[in-house]
Amino acid sequence: MGLDLSGRAYRAQRWAARTALAAAGLAVLVPLAYGGVGGVLLLVAGAAGLGLSAVAVWWTLSLRGPVRWAAAVLAVAVPAAVITLFAATLFWALLASLGLWAVAVWSGRYALRGTGSTRVRVMRERKAAPPRRAVLIMNPRSGDGKVGRFALREKAERLGAEVVLLDPDQHQDVTALARKAVAEGADLLGVAGGDGTQARVAAVAAAYDIPFLVISAGTRNHFAMDLGLDREDPAACLDALTDGVELRVDLGFAGGRPFVNNASFGAYAAIVQSPGYRADKIGTSLELLPDLLTRQQGPRLTARAADTTLDAPHAVLVSNNPYRTDDPFGFGRRDRLDAGVLGVLGLRVDSAAEAAALLLDPAPSGLTILTAPEVIIDADRPEIEVGIDGEALVLPAPVHCRITPGALRVRVPRKRPGVPQRGPRLDWRRLRKLAAVVGRTAVHRRGQW
Repeated sequence: MGLDLSGRAYRAQRWAARTALAAAGLAVLVPLAYGGVGGVLLLVAGAAGLGLSAVAVWWTLSLRGPVRWAAAVLAVAVPAAVITLFAATLFWALLASLGLWAVAVWSGRYALRGTGSTRVRVMRERKAAPPRRAVLIMNPRSGDGKVGRFALREKAERLGAEVVLLDPDQHQDVTALARKAVAEGADLLGVAGGDGTQARVAAVAAAYDIPFLVISAGTRNHFAMDLGLDREDPAACLDALTDGVELRVDLGFAGGRPFVNNASFGAYAAIVQSPGYRADKIGTSLELLPDLLTRQQGPRLTARAADTTLDAPHAVLVSNNPYRTDDPFGFGRRDRLDAGVLGVLGLRVDSAAEAAALLLDPAPSGLTILTAPEVIIDADRPEIEVGIDGEALVLPAPVHCRITPGALRVRVPRKRPGVPQRGPRLDWRRLRKLAAVVGRTAVHRRGQW
């Protein structure tokens, strides 16, 4: 991949690369020089502590009784002891090292900015005329009552929208309500509710090729977040009715059920089926996980995506476009929703050693990350438990997951927070080449980066 740097910007980025490399080197050397042989031993102790913590977490999740609680104490005590040891031994050298690492990270990302290492294409906006008859379905219970707290119904009706308020005491088929609205002339459908409700109404909007409006009135609002909407003020989403633009985004399906975020299989999907999960998430998870992780309960899954087969994973997450996995600050977010592929994340951990490898191994064998247009999830039983956008379902096996590119016309406000663009991934090899290059000819040479 080539670089297109010139003049002052090129020189600034080259010197930023040199600064990043120097700061990273000093961040390692300062505590070693200060602590001598003890500094080396501290680094070894830190790595060992990280591995031991992972093992303790595995024991906490996979065992029961007194051993579990002893492991839980160990999982907390080991990191605390390592941090205390570092602080007590290195004193100011530890603070200096942390400061140098911060300089290295900032300078490295600045140096690689615009080099093509992590360019992300922004979803294209299209002009959109205001709807003639907008119908919005609102769940008054969603998000601990955000519909009422933000007066969403009143504000929407003042903007000319028709509001269908769900009855909290009755089970209502939102898919049927959406279809009825279209049959009566709606030219825009919207939802103020959780992502599961969003997905079902979105599928109707996609089927009739009419715009869909997302109102961030759910609890977590993951779909709204990845659309760049305001999650703090759901009422701001209503601006799309009068000053909106359209985004063409993809829609995922698992066994015919639509999802805007993801479909999960395995341990998590089994846990959310439990009647006690809503009332006590942690307690229910701790009660069920030992049998699920040791394969005494739950199905034995097989996942096939592209040319890859995942045999007996503990969990598989299939997402509508891939989640970020190389940036801890953006983990759980998607850069875009129009790439036309499913993200696949598979996890298999059969022992404490494999749990430690997840933290210590740069490419652990138990973790699979890939993309594919289709994914087939099969099991050793006729039905599979699935969590689709947080809702618990049971589907017949095998479950065929697919993505429909550009199926959904999402209407969003023209002025909105937007999706934060990720910074470049720190690539020390690229930084070394950028820092060492002399003259602009080498920089412009393609295929060297």
